[in-house]
Amino acid sequence: MNFKIPLGWLQLAQQKVRLLVAVAGIGFIVLLMFVQLGFQDALYSSATAVHQNLKGDLFLVSSQYKSLTSNQSFSRTRLYQSLGFDGVESVSPMYLQFAKLKNPATGEKYSIYVIGFDPGRPVMNIPEVEKNLDKLKIPDVMLFDRSSRPEFGPIATKFDAGDTTQTIEIFPFNSLIGYRVRIGGLFSLGPSFGVDGNLLVSDSTFLRINPNTRPADMIDIGLISLKPGTDAEAVLKNLQATLPNDVQVFTRQGFIEFEKKYWAVRTPIGFILNLMLTMAAVVGVVIVYQILYSNIATQFVAYATLKAIGYANKYLLNVVFQQAFILAILGYIPGFITSVLLYSFAAEATKLPIFMTINNALIVLTSTVLMCIASGALAINKLRSADPGDIF
Repeated sequence: MNFKIPLGWLQLAQQKVRLLVAVAGIGFIVLLMFVQLGFQDALYSSATAVHQNLKGDLFLVSSQYKSLTSNQSFSRTRLYQSLGFDGVESVSPMYLQFAKLKNPATGEKYSIYVIGFDPGRPVMNIPEVEKNLDKLKIPDVMLFDRSSRPEFGPIATKFDAGDTTQTIEIFPFNSLIGYRVRIGGLFSLGPSFGVDGNLLVSDSTFLRINPNTRPADMIDIGLISLKPGTDAEAVLKNLQATLPNDVQVFTRQGFIEFEKKYWAVRTPIGFILNLMLTMAAVVGVVIVYQILYSNIATQFVAYATLKAIGYANKYLLNVVFQQAFILAILGYIPGFITSVLLYSFAAEATKLPIFMTINNALIVLTSTVLMCIASGALAINKLRSADPGDIF
């Protein structure tokens, strides 16, 4: 593009009110794209937070497994069968189930995610959890997720203030009989679109909380640790070929991608976020097209005059693309700043991992420029018809 004569900028700046309206419109589209990408990243990041913090090299789940929040148990025998395969060093069972935690301040009950495991075989790569493993070995002691949503009450605040004798009541779903446990420590994992908060307990405490709904030999995830130097893909294929078809095996990345695909394809929220991102781009093209077309119409005589004194169509087209690029940059800046502030507010309000990333910043910047350039390409049809005879 030819920027030697800033004609594009001069034409835009000539009508300051129209320019401000145009920048505001593009900035709003930029904000919409950032919001969609931010919530989409938060969706995938929060949904796979457990997966990312699990210890192990391979992961065994039921063949009916759809996502972490739609639990499908399988026989613990399958996990122990994997111990007989070459390269497998150890295995750890993991129990998952929703329960209802009674807010100690209000008495209201809220759904919370309970994760149970053998403290002698830790399953989470979280320093706060490893630090408190000995406390989990004590019956009826649990770790509370300090990043849980506020409806569970001031549990973390009181513990941080020195109240280490707090007891809370947990109710299995469809049960009016609660089970009392003591807060032994805190950890940070965070909620997701399907989970409001998390508890960590020993496997024995987990089974006491759910005495009638969970047999001890039915687990939800089996963690498989391999011997150093073992080819994980080779063991994976061997397990897949040998174990019965009532279970499936994943590598860590495969497990994460499976969860992401579920939320992206099989849930309304994933579809809506993708649809809104597409719609924001389409609306943006329409808005910028209207702005550029209107500007061309207003300056039509000026363009015809330029053609009359010898400027070719190529130069005039460059002017339009200059305007498109300038509008893209001017609209991106306030959209970016507003998005950073909105991310901070949304993260505090929802406890979800919503934050600006360099990747998203570049994606939206590139999309905004391409959106404006595409609008310019649509708007130049009128410019091609500019006739020097129009000035007379």
